[in-house]
Amino acid sequence: MLRPNTVKARLARGGESYGLFCSIPSPTLVEMIGCAGYDFVILDTEHTLVDPQQLENLIRAAEAVDLVAFVRVPEADPGAILRALDAGALGVVVPHVRTRADIESAVRAARYAPEGMRSLNGGRVPGFGRIDLADYIRRANEEVMVIAMIEDAEGVDELPSILAGGGVDLVLEGAADLSQSYGVPWQTRHPQVRDALDRVHAECTTQQVPFCAIPRTREDHERWQAAGVRTFVLGEERGLAARALRAHLDDHRGNHA
Repeated sequence: MLRPNTVKARLARGGESYGLFCSIPSPTLVEMIGCAGYDFVILDTEHTLVDPQQLENLIRAAEAVDLVAFVRVPEADPGAILRALDAGALGVVVPHVRTRADIESAVRAARYAPEGMRSLNGGRVPGFGRIDLADYIRRANEEVMVIAMIEDAEGVDELPSILAGGGVDLVLEGAADLSQSYGVPWQTRHPQVRDALDRVHAECTTQQVPFCAIPRTREDHERWQAAGVRTFVLGEERGLAARALRAHLDDHRGNHA
């Protein structure tokens, strides 16, 4: 059932929020992320195979531990936006936003009239009738976030017009794909990539749209904090788990030797 979006409220107050990408479709893992103290999770349906029932259960797991669930949808897929929100997500991460038209399409799919034309539906988000449907529409438009992921050179160049029309609640950087867009694949700390991220942040500041960074080192985190950034994605659970597993084994092998 629809609940207050604590991340959106924290953004409005200028508070910090921390999240993780989650690519393994396991409700237990989502529950662990919430119990660890993260504020939000981005459930990935762009790069991973997640069926609709799995997604709904991942969102239920997040709700059980007061973890705000966002869903990264496949590029240019209004149907995926609708299904994610009907499953209970409190926002969608729209990848590869390159033009204003990309955001207008996402907003149309994510918000009810008069802001958009999200298809009307009952079901679990209005609590199977516990929330009056007319009131639900109003509240959903207030709580659901549209998060634009800027991960192409074109998106960086077009960001002023992308944001000027409104409808974007948060901008998320995508340094990995951005590096490829600039011809330096996986060189996420390349000067050209760092300059592009700084340009994105500066434009967000100018247009008063919150910016979310993905720091890869403590130095990155501190640099973004000093620049006024308050929302962070601290990587992905697969990478964290793989590094922890290797470190655990290396530690025991070292001790045994």
